[in-house]
Amino acid sequence: MIGRGLAHLGALWALAGCSPAGLLNGVDRVTPGDRGARLAVRGAPYGSEPRQALDVWVPRKRHAGRLPVVVFFYGGAWVAGSRAEYGFAGRAYAGQGFVAVVPDYRLVPQVRYPAFVQDGAQAIRWVRDNVARYGGDPARITLAGYSAGAYNAAMLALDGRFLREAGVDPRIVCAAALLAGPYDFYPFDDKRAVDAFGAWPRPQETQPIAQVRADAPPLWLAYGSADTVVRPRNSIALAERLRAAGAPVVLREYPGRSHVDLVMALSRPFRGKGPVLADSSAFLLAHAR
Repeated sequence: MIGRGLAHLGALWALAGCSPAGLLNGVDRVTPGDRGARLAVRGAPYGSEPRQALDVWVPRKRHAGRLPVVVFFYGGAWVAGSRAEYGFAGRAYAGQGFVAVVPDYRLVPQVRYPAFVQDGAQAIRWVRDNVARYGGDPARITLAGYSAGAYNAAMLALDGRFLREAGVDPRIVCAAALLAGPYDFYPFDDKRAVDAFGAWPRPQETQPIAQVRADAPPLWLAYGSADTVVRPRNSIALAERLRAAGAPVVLREYPGRSHVDLVMALSRPFRGKGPVLADSSAFLLAHAR
């Protein structure tokens, strides 16, 4: 019965895009097994707007020293998503020994590019200034993201102006683990991309692939070979550009996996879809030193 229910949840996700994230979060929360994480703070404001708030997840077991930090940006095509729906990602990374921060950010049509990336920079500033009180090390900040959230994280890792404008040294980002992200999608041929980016007067600079630099932090780019939502060429092209620049990058393919499979694999009931959590955590831990 449970197996059939999980299969049905996967079908709902596939049909409805990212909207069933709340269903997945609920199933993850009640799945029996190790509960290695807890919510330390809910809805801490990092700005004055209602959506400029974040949650902090920490390991349930106490640790002697300060822990590495991961800031996870969720997906939703810049029009949907909430930190509450992606609590499973916070629990997952906190269970791996991180202080995990999941921010909300403003969405289209309330805002357009670059507001949602600027929100991410402000969230990172909050993390720098406040994470120590939750056991995190502000000198060991990493990023992670899925789909549109992977785009946000990629821009924050590669284009230093966003963090500088927020009063943060871009070198604060030790590494980033990015799942199924769009990094090279200009010219815009999708309504959601047009709505989010079409008004920007210099559209090519909105692309992470255009922001590659030799001194970029190490990036881990993951994609499913069966992804028909964000084509694998996005990750492949960005990895090639980074390598050509001499920047550190790891490209990870998950054969036969779809767009949503990669983020579902972070949740406890769906970890059989692939070692996404273990792989991304190992990469971030290796570079958060």
